[in-house]
Amino acid sequence: MRVASVNVAVPAETDLNGTVLRTAIDKQPVAGPVALGADGLAGDAVASRRHHGGPDQAVYAYGTDDYAWWSAELGRELAPATFGENLTIDGLRSGELAVGDRLEVGADVVLEVTSPRIPCDTLAARMGERRFQRRFAAARRPGVYLRVLAPGAVETGAAVRLAPDTSSPLTVLELQDLFYARDVAPDVLERALTARLAIRARRDLERRLRRAAS
Repeated sequence: MRVASVNVAVPAETDLNGTVLRTAIDKQPVAGPVALGADGLAGDAVASRRHHGGPDQAVYAYGTDDYAWWSAELGRELAPATFGENLTIDGLRSGELAVGDRLEVGADVVLEVTSPRIPCDTLAARMGERRFQRRFAAARRPGVYLRVLAPGAVETGAAVRLAPDTSSPLTVLELQDLFYARDVAPDVLERALTARLAIRARRDLERRLRRAAS
């Protein structure tokens, strides 16, 4: 695998197919090495800290294989960063990953998978399709959020190596399914909570476990 594009943006009032939102989804590819720290890429930011960003969702990655699928599905070419990802990666298939898998980028950077992307209204506006959230979830190609275990610099063309977490109790798609599922058995939630989850996903599952136990 290799980095196909490094993409950044800062929040701005943006016209997304006729809907004006304050968002940083309109990321643009940048050239040269870009510093990557615990909170993400230099020159990048999020508009809503309640739902996005933070150390457990410092980087969002999407794969060119999944983009090829979407281009065929939608009947139009999709450029890197269409889905607002920070790293577009050749050969990445997000639906095959597990929470806890690691991506080693270039010589120094190590990233860890923490959760899938759960689509929101901003993505639907970006794609010009009111119910695109459902379509995106049903495609089971969510992309992945990553925490930074080892900082450094990333750039287009850098090699990306997958280091699977063979002990992971939870795949990315299992976590996505849990987000949408109802009446999940407590033992399933307890098992999921042993994974190295993003804090937002962990809090959601903990709340659901408390309700299930009450």
